[in-house]
Amino acid sequence: MEPAIPLHVLVIEDNPDLAANVCDFLEAKGHVADAAGDGITGLHLAITKNYDAIVLDIVLPGMDGLTLCRKFREEAKRNTPVLMLTARDALDDRVAGLECGADDYVLKPFALRELEARLKALVRRASHGVAGTVLQVADLHFDPALFRLRRGERQISLPPIPLRLLEVLMRASPRVIKREELERAVWGDAPPDSDALRSHMHTIRAAVDGPGEPPLIHTQRGIGYRMAPPDAL
Repeated sequence: MEPAIPLHVLVIEDNPDLAANVCDFLEAKGHVADAAGDGITGLHLAITKNYDAIVLDIVLPGMDGLTLCRKFREEAKRNTPVLMLTARDALDDRVAGLECGADDYVLKPFALRELEARLKALVRRASHGVAGTVLQVADLHFDPALFRLRRGERQISLPPIPLRLLEVLMRASPRVIKREELERAVWGDAPPDSDALRSHMHTIRAAVDGPGEPPLIHTQRGIGYRMAPPDAL
């Protein structure tokens, strides 16, 4: 379903031609786009304004995209969806981007239509919520309607895609969910490479299974993942 209102997107990209192409395309599609040519300006705009989504390049002057994303998530505590631009041959950058809080990525060079489609999908997932009973697995509680997640008395913040993956796992608990099923629940029929899911699951595990807490996230090698307390395994 198309968004009812135009998206307000921040494009943080130091290549002026690429930034202009992205902004012009988005605006021609009815969206609103701001641009920043360096990391420091980009972080300032991302924190001080309310955007529906952010397009973020990794290589930036002033502050690189990985540092920017980490500060945006961990220090500013903002959950705005972030779509990272990465080089096709830079696998480590893609994994690092997801681990520092990016929600998805596109590989350069990319089609502008794909960029817009991924932005729309991220915004839909960020606003996803199912009213009803709060989900619970052991001492982990998630309210899908309010996007509130806590383990015991500890509040947890997750970006939209890890949060959606967590919801799928909690609803299925203690059943094992195949990798393909998780990917389809989040990315539909166009999943990214296998490292994306692995990196998002690393983010979930790091947030949910704190020091000294019984692990709830379990990997079933060659199959997928499950969420369950140790006594349910």
